[in-house]
Amino acid sequence: MSTPLTPRKAIPIEIVEESLYEIRQKIYARSVSGTFARWRIYFVFLTQILFYGLPWVSWNGRQAVLFDLIQRKFYIFGLVLWPQDVIYLTLLLILSALALFLFTAVAGRLFCGYACPQTVYTEIFMWIERQVEGDRFARIRLDGEEWPWSLHKWRLKVVKHSLWLIIAFWTGFTFIGYFTPIHELSGAILTLSLGPWQAFWLFFYSFATWGNAGFMREQVCKYMCPYARFQSVMVDKDTFVVTYDKLRGEPRGSRHKTTDVVAEGLGDCVDCSICVQVCPTGIDIRDGLQYMCIGCGACIDACDLVMEKMQYPKGLIRYTTERAMLDHETNQSAIRHILRPRVIFYTLFIAALSAAFLFSLFTRNPLRVDVMRDRGALAREVDGERIENIYRMQIMNSSEHPMTVNLKVNGLEELKILNSQNKEITEIKVEPSSNLLMPIKVSSKLGKIEAGNYPIHFAVNAYEIEDGAKRVLRQRDEKSIFIIPH
Repeated sequence: MSTPLTPRKAIPIEIVEESLYEIRQKIYARSVSGTFARWRIYFVFLTQILFYGLPWVSWNGRQAVLFDLIQRKFYIFGLVLWPQDVIYLTLLLILSALALFLFTAVAGRLFCGYACPQTVYTEIFMWIERQVEGDRFARIRLDGEEWPWSLHKWRLKVVKHSLWLIIAFWTGFTFIGYFTPIHELSGAILTLSLGPWQAFWLFFYSFATWGNAGFMREQVCKYMCPYARFQSVMVDKDTFVVTYDKLRGEPRGSRHKTTDVVAEGLGDCVDCSICVQVCPTGIDIRDGLQYMCIGCGACIDACDLVMEKMQYPKGLIRYTTERAMLDHETNQSAIRHILRPRVIFYTLFIAALSAAFLFSLFTRNPLRVDVMRDRGALAREVDGERIENIYRMQIMNSSEHPMTVNLKVNGLEELKILNSQNKEITEIKVEPSSNLLMPIKVSSKLGKIEAGNYPIHFAVNAYEIEDGAKRVLRQRDEKSIFIIPH
């Protein structure tokens, strides 16, 4: 006989919800000084000088870096890109992804710790927070229930959020300035004449900066950033990452500076938890490498300060590889393992793509021509002497110098190119960084050839004057069809 089943007690819904969803506890990161802290400050200044400064740089009387979506032109200093140049954007994205893979294989998530916009703006907002509300313990007391809301507390919060909103607004304004000429954008803001889409994106990016850097912070790195999820497949035993030396640090325990750790059976870790207090994502690096670690090195600086006070050797937490840690190798020995197959493959692939990208970029012809026969207009007889076909010609000058274009059409006898006033065109001028779209007529002598469709070729030769010198540009023939009706 089978044993009767015992009814299982129902689990309260509150317990299920608590187990599925982790309640976020605010992280009060402690300030720290040291080598890696200085590098983070350097990168904050470097990235923000570039980001805030580039839109204000002028080049040939225009904004040096501008992605003009309305005019469909991308200006990058002396380079002008059109929608037809999307291949260059594709190559840049591929190169960026490969470079990220290469850097992660060599040194882990250093991009996240030093150059990622989320990290940079979180660092800026945390610095403002520390200057206004104080360091870690002062902020914990300020947000605690034992400190009721008062005029002083309101003043601190209002000052902090006002400074945050100023930084966020300026960030959103600068970001929009990469897509709308920033001088025009400034004038529109001052005169309260922003367009609806400009206003929407300005406040959207301002709000996103304020929310992500001021409130969500590590939540973006933990749950929203896909890079945190797939970084584990890009690191191996020879990747330099932030690592806690368990063999040296365990067993951990508090002690006095004069304690004989050998007699007490203790490792070098004094279990002060300062490495956790300084971590911007709130993890304990002593639990091993975790996907939440952004490789900022704050725990290294904090631990080195403690080791220095305890008169222990530094490096209990350090940048090293798993192989070096297990084999007791120095970092100098670990560097010898950097050139491994995946690193070599990434490097060679990036070098080849970069060479192809640069070669194509510097040898590209700034003249583009497109000729299309107007299918809505039939071939017609004019004055009983000639046959005309209508075409649409588009000429793009992607250089920043005026261009003179010579036009000629071949394929039939006595072919001529005419404009809308029936004047023959042999040469036209195209302004710098412009797109010339014009209807043209191609005329042929009537009666010398039978009815039918005949291939013709538009021979386009162009030259531009650059610094007083004539620079010849050649474009391949553009093919089309000339129709002679019955």
